[in-house]
Amino acid sequence: MSEPVMNEPLSTQVSEAQLQAEVLAKALPHMQRYDDAIVVVKYGGHAISGEEGARTFAQDIVLLEQSGVNPVVVHGGGPQIGAMLAKLGIKSEFAAGLRITDKATVEIVEMVLAGSINKQIVGFINEAGGKAIGLCGKDGNMVRARKANRVVVDNDHVVDLGFVGEPDTVDTTVLDQILGRELIPVLAPVAAAVDGGTYNVNADTFAGAIAGALGAKRFLLLTDVPGVLDKNKQLLPKLTIAEVRALIADGTISGGMIPKVETCIYALEAGVEGVVILDGKVPHAVLLELLTDHGAGTLITR
Repeated sequence: MSEPVMNEPLSTQVSEAQLQAEVLAKALPHMQRYDDAIVVVKYGGHAISGEEGARTFAQDIVLLEQSGVNPVVVHGGGPQIGAMLAKLGIKSEFAAGLRITDKATVEIVEMVLAGSINKQIVGFINEAGGKAIGLCGKDGNMVRARKANRVVVDNDHVVDLGFVGEPDTVDTTVLDQILGRELIPVLAPVAAAVDGGTYNVNADTFAGAIAGALGAKRFLLLTDVPGVLDKNKQLLPKLTIAEVRALIADGTISGGMIPKVETCIYALEAGVEGVVILDGKVPHAVLLELLTDHGAGTLITR
């Protein structure tokens, strides 16, 4: 039994306790729905809103695991990579939203993603009471990648993205050994090349491939936007694949949201039950989406 707070009236303490009990009671059906289910969470670099936000995210992931969910975290780190490249005086260029990655850049990408960011998230989860294991796509040949296609810019200029890859195969052997054993895998989107070497893989694409291979019940993409918006900038809470394609066709979904929803479609067609795009900067966004009636973003289903 918790100790009473001495500087608060007893009636206030009782009311707060009742509120906590009501919250838990309402969360129970959702906990039962996701019991022993796999939930893949893509934690974007732009959604990592400082240390406080990262610690809150870690607490949410630990609560999910202790509630019977099997969470898998895939993280990005674009802003952090950019900061490190700038610090080292390495110029970074983009084409069609993807970082052009030469030999020097891919070494920094691997160092930042599989090193500092990965271990920081692992540390926060462990401090919150969980048991996280930091891995990348290279470990156990989990994700092998092929070179990404060249992209066309300004209709006629073809750009070679260098050491940028797309998932070719996913081997879940390592994850199968981890999940269900009170361990939380934290994955960096760095993959071994099919022909040798290392590829930088877009974190959304990497997470979608992992979610599809695991047959996840939910795939959450934490970003810096509320979800998919209509032409009046209002949140669309639920969409089907067909509706998403129609929104792309009429221009409602545009720009950087297009590759995100394409990743959602890929994951759904690979066997994921539902994908949610939500704002990772909202406190406890993961819990709001999974354990409440309210939800926190746009749910896309087949």
